Amino acid sequence: MKKEKIKDQGIINKTMPISMKIVVIGGTGLIGAKLVNKLRQHGHEAVAASPSSGVNTVTGEGLAQALAGAQVVVDVANAPSWEDNAVLAFFETSGRNLLAAEAAAGVGHHVALSVVGTDRLLASGYFRAKMAQEKLIKASPIPYTIVRATQFFEFVGGIAQSATEGQTVRLPPVLMQPIASDDVAAVMADVALAEPLNGTFDLAGPEPIRQDDLVRQFLNATGDARTVITDPKALYFGITVDDQSLTPGDHPRLGPTRFEDWLRHKAEPGAAADGGGM
Repeated sequence: MKKEKIKDQGIINKTMPISMKIVVIGGTGLIGAKLVNKLRQHGHEAVAASPSSGVNTVTGEGLAQALAGAQVVVDVANAPSWEDNAVLAFFETSGRNLLAAEAAAGVGHHVALSVVGTDRLLASGYFRAKMAQEKLIKASPIPYTIVRATQFFEFVGGIAQSATEGQTVRLPPVLMQPIASDDVAAVMADVALAEPLNGTFDLAGPEPIRQDDLVRQFLNATGDARTVITDPKALYFGITVDDQSLTPGDHPRLGPTRFEDWLRHKAEPGAAADGGGM
């Protein structure tokens, strides 16, 4: 039966088994570790699958064993290299191996974390690779839900680093709507426990903010002496962006955590430092 894309981002919770086996690919990363913990707190058997646990989606090692008896697979893995050819090879090979193993194991729902703007940022090899991943998922017979999230608060430091020249950070004043990784993990858990959408929805933080202001606030709050220079011609990881590139489409699902509240918590003594991004 042909799957149809559903535009509504609403999550429909129907009667699910009291406890499910849910395999989280990339289960030891920033989002994956949080997601595994949330699913276990709900009483589910959440398996954190990653190369360090003997599960390698590129080589296929350990996949069949990890997926045996699983009802849901959530893929939040990221590529180890973002070089154009390497990242494409990772997402295509990993995607094919994972979907084939899921079909063999009888998995009923494939959930994937993707990136808002993927279809608008194809000048980037990374986003071309994410698009290839999405196409494989849609072509598979396995029911699916794709969650396209905006950039994480935890990766703002990485944006600053990529645009640093000496003691200055040159950034475009384009709109973003970043989100806390805790909020992403919470939504991914909701999706994993819900019926498949056979479609895609956007996930973003509660407030739009311009990229130069976002990084300026981050540097100020963390005591970083670098100065942000606003440059409309500045690139975002090597590509040209505008106000539509990094913001969600119509009717996104929104996480509740505001950037200024997240920053305040991050600055508290003893607050854990997270890193990473998409």
